[in-house]
Amino acid sequence: MAETKEETKEKKPVAKSAAAKKVPAAKKPAAKPVVKSAPQSADAVPAAVLAEAKKKAEKYYGAVGRRKTATARVRLYTKGDKVFLVNNLPFEAYFKGEEFKNIIEAPLVKMNCTDRFRVTALVKGGGINAQAEALRHGITRALVLFNADFKKRLKKSGYLTRDPRMKERKKPGLKKARRAPQWAKR
Repeated sequence: MAETKEETKEKKPVAKSAAAKKVPAAKKPAAKPVVKSAPQSADAVPAAVLAEAKKKAEKYYGAVGRRKTATARVRLYTKGDKVFLVNNLPFEAYFKGEEFKNIIEAPLVKMNCTDRFRVTALVKGGGINAQAEALRHGITRALVLFNADFKKRLKKSGYLTRDPRMKERKKPGLKKARRAPQWAKR
């Protein structure tokens, strides 16, 4: 009983590679259908789109101010009603207290342009005092972008320099940066 070459090939076990083995496909999460709501009125959509396009086309002078861990993104608009918004709130509602108002408006008062700009700012991080000083720093930088001649007077007043003072890091073996554990004699 002689076997032919073809029969011997069929009897040999064929080693399958990892790619050839059937691996169950990972289950993909079902895609959620996207539901778009229809506009309520045909006139409302174009007005909203036009208002958004108009806002984007407005020219502004933008800058970032920082103090400790607070950051303020400031925009000075030369056109429009002269309002001061901080995080979409009126300036007086966000910063309660006369000392904060004096800190923030100092560069505008120094350059005699309090009624010249519409100011919008986004403020994050830090405490209320650090936020006020970050806002002052951002307004000062934006004023320098508006007019380079302002730089000398604002620098002399110290508003253009970022205050480098930060909280010192805690050290190992101590309670805070420098506070040692309480010592007891007995």
